[in-house]
Amino acid sequence: MRKIFVLFAAAAALTTAACNTISGVGQDASAAGEAVTDAAEDAQN
Repeated sequence: MRKIFVLFAAAAALTTAACNTISGVGQDASAAGEAVTDAAEDAQN
């Protein structure tokens, strides 16, 4: 029973860490997209 609890706790910790990482990547990609859009608009004008 204890092994199952330890495995569950480890899986929960990894899942939480993965969500934070994926969120950070999404924010970075969004910022990069905005920078490309701004550069394209500057070049067009």
